[in-house]
Amino acid sequence: MRWGGQVRQGAHGYFSCREEEPLFKAIRVGDVSRVEALAMRLGTNLMLQNEPGWLAIHQAAWFGQDTCLQVLLSGRYPGMINKRTERGESALLVAVSKDQLRCVQVLLEKGVDPNIPNFDKETPLYRACERSIPAMVAVLLNYGVAVNTHCIWGCTALHEAACRNNLEICEMLLKAGAKHKLSNMYGISPLFTAAQSGQLAILRLLLQHGADINAQAADGATALYEAAKNGHEEIVELLLSQNADANKCGKTGLLPLHAHQLFIVSKLISPTSKSRVRQTGISPLHLATERNREDVLEVLIKAGFDVNAQLSEERLRLYQDRRSTALYFSVINNNINAVHMLLEAGADPNLDVFRPLLVAARQGCIQTVTLLVEHGADINASIPTHPTTFPAVYLFSMKYLPMFKYLLDHGGHALSCFNCVNGNGPHPPIKTTLSERDLHETDRFCEMISAPSICRWAGPIIDVLLDYVGHVTLCSRMMEHLDSYTGWSVIKDKAGGSLTNKQLTY
Repeated sequence: MRWGGQVRQGAHGYFSCREEEPLFKAIRVGDVSRVEALAMRLGTNLMLQNEPGWLAIHQAAWFGQDTCLQVLLSGRYPGMINKRTERGESALLVAVSKDQLRCVQVLLEKGVDPNIPNFDKETPLYRACERSIPAMVAVLLNYGVAVNTHCIWGCTALHEAACRNNLEICEMLLKAGAKHKLSNMYGISPLFTAAQSGQLAILRLLLQHGADINAQAADGATALYEAAKNGHEEIVELLLSQNADANKCGKTGLLPLHAHQLFIVSKLISPTSKSRVRQTGISPLHLATERNREDVLEVLIKAGFDVNAQLSEERLRLYQDRRSTALYFSVINNNINAVHMLLEAGADPNLDVFRPLLVAARQGCIQTVTLLVEHGADINASIPTHPTTFPAVYLFSMKYLPMFKYLLDHGGHALSCFNCVNGNGPHPPIKTTLSERDLHETDRFCEMISAPSICRWAGPIIDVLLDYVGHVTLCSRMMEHLDSYTGWSVIKDKAGGSLTNKQLTY
């Protein structure tokens, strides 16, 4: 703060390079006789503000000079006691902010208005609660301050005391008539604040005074939901013991059960209705797998939650890949243990539009691919948005020959890879960009292996496929690939050979 003097930082970071005024200096150092002499001197105007609106009484309150403050207030300026700075701070608010209890007492004894707020509508009581000073709060309450005024954000002194976990102050405020039902601009009550921040003793006190346990904030969240979301186990236990409704959801549509801590979920399973969970459009299984919480997943499966529950249309639109099952979340997270748990519990690997098998193949995870195939994943499934004449999984597995062979060994169609309408005739140019492709055009295998990222493996890929078909005629594009490298010439001869043991099997 600037006192019109030397360089000095004050309450709000203001500075001045001017020489410090004698009165302000005398106050700062506590020279009472000097203050008295200057205050009484003819021509001294104690109502004259320094920048930014700082009076001598603010200076005394800031530095805790209670005797100087008494001298200043005993003069000829009765209206000075309630004057505010340019930031709207009264001398009382300054004294409270600096923990100057003796100055607070002097000001109150001299008749200061104890309810004058700053421009953020923060009163001295609010500030005392914010600073968590019980003695200061007690003094203010003894002088009858208003306890239910709110700041610019709608918070009351009780909100602040609950947030700071000061049980003593909360008790004083409630005894003085503080209303626990008042909410801030976000619809948050002191009870909600206590649950959100894990303040068990405060929560118990507010419940004893009749606070609404199921009150909802502006976004629909309840105290139970916030406690569960933030992992406050004891808070959840207390709320449930007092019959908090576990089936209330906010605007997000999520229930307290959708929390991700194991001990929280375990306590919420029983009081939560499974039909209510279905109505939310998202199972806690989805969130457990999305967050890789195998412990939570295991508990939910044992509790009988549907492993094939799918996201609602509204929720799956939030994902570009249109995922809908918990199994998909596990596969895309490459969580093999979760994949195994879900499949063993009966998860269907063929429910998602973009099959989990395709995701696993794209990630090159042979363990997940094996698990999915063993549990009935359709190897020959297509992608509705990207039609092909061959199994779509080959798009992601053909460069990984061991995986490619595994899929062929377990029922993947091989002959479809050689179907080409152009045959030995000329082929159209390869369309490498999305703008060149017709989104409804069906891609052929010979086009796929001609992509720049794959063509270098064209020979080995064709070689593997030939082990699973009889005599086939290679189209001109496949022949071009085989002719591009002398080491691949033997593969052309293989195309017209006899069936191998694998061919006889399929």
